[in-house]
Amino acid sequence: MKLGLRLWSYIREEASHGRKAPIDPFTRESDRPSASQGVPLGGMGSGSISRGFRGEFAHWQIIPGSCEMSPVMENQFSIFITRGGNKKYSSVLAPGQHDCLKKSSDDGISSWDWKLRGDRSTYHALFPRAWTVYDGEPDPELKVSCRQISPFIPHNYEESSLPTSVFVYTIVNTGKERAKVSLVMTWANSIGGLSHHSGGHVNEPFIGENGVSGVLLHHKTANGNPPVTFAVAACENQNVNVTVLPAFGLSRESSITAREMWGTLIQDGSFDRDNFIASPSRPSSLGDTVCAAVCASTWVEPHGRCTVVFSLAWSSPKVKFKKGNAYYRRYTKFYGTSPRSSINMVQDALMKYKHWEEEIDKWQTPILRDDRLPEWYKITLFNELYFLVAGGTVWIALLSVDPSGE
Repeated sequence: MKLGLRLWSYIREEASHGRKAPIDPFTRESDRPSASQGVPLGGMGSGSISRGFRGEFAHWQIIPGSCEMSPVMENQFSIFITRGGNKKYSSVLAPGQHDCLKKSSDDGISSWDWKLRGDRSTYHALFPRAWTVYDGEPDPELKVSCRQISPFIPHNYEESSLPTSVFVYTIVNTGKERAKVSLVMTWANSIGGLSHHSGGHVNEPFIGENGVSGVLLHHKTANGNPPVTFAVAACENQNVNVTVLPAFGLSRESSITAREMWGTLIQDGSFDRDNFIASPSRPSSLGDTVCAAVCASTWVEPHGRCTVVFSLAWSSPKVKFKKGNAYYRRYTKFYGTSPRSSINMVQDALMKYKHWEEEIDKWQTPILRDDRLPEWYKITLFNELYFLVAGGTVWIALLSVDPSGE
C-alpha cells in the first residue's frame, strides 16, 4: 500500500513538471499504434511528428528514445467563411468526435466549433504526401483540399534531412457569392505528452523574406534535453493576407484565451497586424499551456479558386543520448545550429515545395504507371517507407559535440 502511494505521488509530481514517469500502472494507454496512422511530417533523422487521417498531430518523436503517441489537440487547422455579410461558417478541420475535448475548460479548445461530421471528408496517403478533401463542410458551397508534402526525395541528401513540411490548401468556391475565407493554423508550445506544462516556454512573431511570416515557439525541454524551436508560417501574396496571434492560453487566467482567439476570427477573419511587432511572450508558468495562431485570409470569387500555403519546421540541432553522447543532426550542416534556423527552413520550404513535388513525381510516376505491378504492391512500396521517418531514425552530422555543448 505504501509503495503504491509513493509511486502515485511520484507520477503526479512528474506530471506537474511536464514529464512522464517511466513506470505508470495507473494510466491506461489509449493511443496504441494502429493502421489509422497517417503520413508523418519532415525528412529523415531530425525527429518526426505524425499526422493522422483526421488531421491530428500525434506520435511525437522529437527527443530520441521518447515517443508520445497521444495527439496534441490544440494543433489544428480551422476555417472561417463569410458570404454576403450575413452567412458565416466556422469549424476546426478535424472530422468526427473527439472525446478528449470533454476534459477541456470552457475557455480552452472545447469552446471552438468542432462541426465536421466527416461523412463528406476523404483522406488519401502516398508517402511522402497526403491529401485531405473537405467537400461542402462546413460551407456547402465550398470545397477545400489540403496537400501535405515533406521533403523525402531520392538521392537528395540535403533536403531529405530537413525537419519541415508544407500544407497546400486549395479552396474552390462553387457558389454564386464571393466568399472571404480564413484558414488558421494553431500550434501549442509542446513536444507531445505533458511537455507543454513544464513551464518556461516562449513565443514570438517573425517576418521573414518573400512574404513568409509566422510565429516562433521556443520550447524548454525537461530532463536536460536540448531545446526545440518550432516555426509556424504562411506565405503572403497579392491575394493572401497573413496575420498572427503570437500567444494565447487555455485557462481563464490567460491574457488572451482560446475562446477569445476564436471569437476574434469569427468577427474579423484575421488578427491585428500590430501583433507582428509584439515582444516575445513571457515564459509560460508551470502547468500552463501557451499556443500560437497563424491566419491566412483570402477572397474567393464565385466559381473561382485560391491557394493558401502553410509550413511547419522545428529546430532541434543537438541530439543527446542517455549515456551523455551528443551530436548535431545532419540538417545543421546546411542550416547551422541556431534555434532560429527554423525560420530559414519554413522560408525555403514555402519557396521550394513545388520543386520537391516535381522530384517526387519523377520518382513515383514510372512505378505507379507500370501495369505489370499489382496495385497493392505500388501503394505498399511507397507507404511503408514512412518508417524511415517515423521509426526513430537519427541522422547526424559527422562531427560530435561533448555533453557541455562545445
